Amino acid sequence: MTTSDGIIHFLEFDPNLWVSFALLFLLFLLSAMFSGAETSLFSLTPIDIQKIQRENSRTDRAILSLLSRRDRLRATLLIADVLINICIAVFADRIMDRVFLFHSHGWEFTIKTVIIAFLLLLFGEAIPKIFAGYSSCRFAKATALPLLFARTILGPLSFLLVKLSGAIREKGGHKGGNISMDELSDALEMTSSQSKEEKKMLTGIISFVNTEVEEIMHPRLDITAIDIETGYDEVKRTIVDSGFSRIPVYRESIDNIEGVLYVKDLLASINEGDNFEWQKYLRKVYYVPEHKKINDLLEEFQANKVHMAIVVDEYGSTLGLVSLEDILEEIVGEISDESDVEEKFYTKTDEKSYVFEGKTRLCDFERVIGVAEDTFDDVKGEAESIAGLILEIKRDFPKRGDSVVIHNIRFTVVSIEGHRIDKIKTELLP
Repeated sequence: MTTSDGIIHFLEFDPNLWVSFALLFLLFLLSAMFSGAETSLFSLTPIDIQKIQRENSRTDRAILSLLSRRDRLRATLLIADVLINICIAVFADRIMDRVFLFHSHGWEFTIKTVIIAFLLLLFGEAIPKIFAGYSSCRFAKATALPLLFARTILGPLSFLLVKLSGAIREKGGHKGGNISMDELSDALEMTSSQSKEEKKMLTGIISFVNTEVEEIMHPRLDITAIDIETGYDEVKRTIVDSGFSRIPVYRESIDNIEGVLYVKDLLASINEGDNFEWQKYLRKVYYVPEHKKINDLLEEFQANKVHMAIVVDEYGSTLGLVSLEDILEEIVGEISDESDVEEKFYTKTDEKSYVFEGKTRLCDFERVIGVAEDTFDDVKGEAESIAGLILEIKRDFPKRGDSVVIHNIRFTVVSIEGHRIDKIKTELLP
């Protein structure tokens, strides 16, 4: 023993300590192996997995077996790591008791804790995980067989841990997992990191699952359709005037749609005469109910490889038309290409007066005049357009010149076409 005064005295070295050092070194190797194995196995890419499946050696089969039950693998690694770290702490404590003599219990606890924690973090966690991250495939192969053996030995404990964690997750998940769309929207409103465009897109994604087809469809009065008895020259003029690539074809009434004409199918016959039988190119029409969710419709479009559907009510009557582009625009906003002509759905007459088309959607109207998006939520009912809003308020079909005032905005019917409100003048009141 040394005779110097202080917190620690070094004791005379005992040659038998070499055995304890060897055991401690072995424990650190095991700790490094389990820590690195966790990083390497869960870092394997799909390409690495395919390569392992092709090679199909004993080690490769062990890796695939471990990854087939990831929950059991995580439990095995956790239990093994905890047991080994406890053993390291116990062995290191006993070794330091035979190397040092502490004159203060407070300092003894602090120094031992710092040394053991430092060694565990450096050699049992940081170094092996860094190495395993750079050489994940090689490290996984080197540790697969020992891990498979450890999974067998620790099987009962890992099984209990998996069951316990599953029960806790199941009980706690019911409360935390069922977050409503309103809560998501509120959380989005409180964020400030997103730009206006990003926030609009995220809002569209959140409301996507609750949006029904009837909310985004083009109403039947706006559908460009062709009678099946129409001559080929008229068909070509309709195609050019509309600019659409897919046009519904009906017999006698738009409620009796025979099929859909794809313009690309006619390209080879563009120079044919008026008697050309273009009807043979009709494709099967896809029908959807008005209350179908658009996220479900998007999946059906993908599965059936169609881009357009006819919306029908419970009696089979045609209500409107919905396309793949309409669905995508609910998330990303308006989609335009070089062939699109911007639709002018309103005219500004003075600083506070506008003339809108009756079919203008309320969200577009609110955007143009600069009011909040939910301004008319308390009075619109099921209405989606300005004309629908007036019908909802008056509870009767209006006449030309009729007006209503809603939230300091005067709506005046300017023109009516048949049974349809065509133009509506709006004035912002003081």
